[in-house]
Amino acid sequence: MSHFLFNLEIHISIMLILALILVFVYEAINGFHDTANSVVTVIYTCALRSHSAVLMSGIFNFLGVTLSGLSVAYTIIHLLPTHFFMNTNANHILAMIFSTLFAAILWNLGTWYFRLPTSSSHTLIGTLIGIGLVHAIITHCPMMQGLNIPKLINIFLSLIISPIIGLTLARIIMLILCRYWNNNKKHKNIHITPTQQTQQYGRPQPSLWTRIILILSAAGVSFSHGANDGQKGIGLIMLLLIGVAPANFMLNMHASSHEISRTRNAVNNFYEYYTQNYNNFKTIIPSEITSMPISLALNQLKVIVPSIKDSTQFFINNNNVTYFNKCLSTSETEIQLRKIFHDLSLTLTIINNALLLLENLDNYAQLNIDQRSQMRQLLIYIVDILDQIIVLPETSYKNKNFLKHLKEHLLHTIEYAPTWIILAVALSLSLGTIIGWKRVATTIGEKIGKKEMTYAQGLSAQLTTAISIGTASYAGMPVSTTHVLSSSITGSMLIRGWGVQGKTIKNILITWSLTVPVSIVLSGSFYWATLRLLHKYIQI
Repeated sequence: MSHFLFNLEIHISIMLILALILVFVYEAINGFHDTANSVVTVIYTCALRSHSAVLMSGIFNFLGVTLSGLSVAYTIIHLLPTHFFMNTNANHILAMIFSTLFAAILWNLGTWYFRLPTSSSHTLIGTLIGIGLVHAIITHCPMMQGLNIPKLINIFLSLIISPIIGLTLARIIMLILCRYWNNNKKHKNIHITPTQQTQQYGRPQPSLWTRIILILSAAGVSFSHGANDGQKGIGLIMLLLIGVAPANFMLNMHASSHEISRTRNAVNNFYEYYTQNYNNFKTIIPSEITSMPISLALNQLKVIVPSIKDSTQFFINNNNVTYFNKCLSTSETEIQLRKIFHDLSLTLTIINNALLLLENLDNYAQLNIDQRSQMRQLLIYIVDILDQIIVLPETSYKNKNFLKHLKEHLLHTIEYAPTWIILAVALSLSLGTIIGWKRVATTIGEKIGKKEMTYAQGLSAQLTTAISIGTASYAGMPVSTTHVLSSSITGSMLIRGWGVQGKTIKNILITWSLTVPVSIVLSGSFYWATLRLLHKYIQI
């Protein structure tokens, strides 16, 4: 695990260890900040005692991290353009990560102290946006070039839509329970509160089956939270390690010869598919390339595909490319870039160069660091092109499945995480769940609704949250457990006049709306100040 530290300068190794510790601290804070989301309903419906609920939440958060995939982790990584990590040094990456973590931890601790249920996801994404924007300003590039815009749009859509889905789905479930689970005394008991249950039966706990369902749905929320939020910590660590120790983490160095062979076969099969349908795909180029000025795009390609250096230099010298340095992905610039790709057959060149690097390869250790960097970027671009082909209307269902199968084999090389990272993040998140949960839980459990929560309301909120976040994790989209659960509880309260407390909802909405902009300002300020103070040591 620690062997890569010996290949780094001493001060880089020390700073890397400190950065890793900070990531684990961030995940622990995420744990106790968001644990309330997992346990509040099961506690306030008296299905479990608080200590048992928190322990269960910790266990299922751990399982959620270890048993889920990595799609959310790499969605976070790809929020920043990949050329950030190919054209910078370790000190610069450390400055970015420290700025991100300081801003995220500061905001999360502050909102936790004031008992406000905010989103760790929104905080993390806001801090990364701040880094990207400040980087673009300092390097005198168009601001939008500092971020992966298509990925950012998809992330924001998921963050915005998920609370709406939570509110709507919870309300629908409550309507169903009120209509179809209300026809006899036994069924009606699900619509009473623990206080009413105590008055009628002398105990606050719900009936056995209701209690079982509440506990299982709470476990589902905890598992889903671990599967989504835990991956964000994994993504941060991989972002850090790929930038600081690229030789060891740029590619999956533990891939077996069989797995490398599958990657090689996937690239070869894609090459055959692409050439057979060349006329349909000749205008498709990597989406990240279209967001760059032409000169930067071609310089980027010269780094990863050295064989086209002469061709691109000839084009730069003879086509007034400098004009495009001041333009950001205008329609004219994008058209010109597509023409360059077509005229120079760059997509085929990218695929061919990947095949050359993979030829007769049994272990990625056989590649030098420059070749590993090239391989990573080549595969990222190939997957990008493949994704664009998959969504074309003329791509048949059979071909879509074929291309998705190829994509899985390609991603195994570049979207991975060592086991020690997954276990460390899982442990940090689960340990964080056992402390500090009560402050935010009070707000969610007692101050959203005007009345005490019924068993049905707790059940509908938990089912909605578990389903929504589990689906988002499977799709690789980061969402906020806090926002989904708070919205779900609100939706369950908007039935039969239960109502919500306007002051609490107002405070939560204000905090939600401030999280992303404040995170952008905090991380951007930390990053700018770090670069100014340490400009002698940080090369941009």
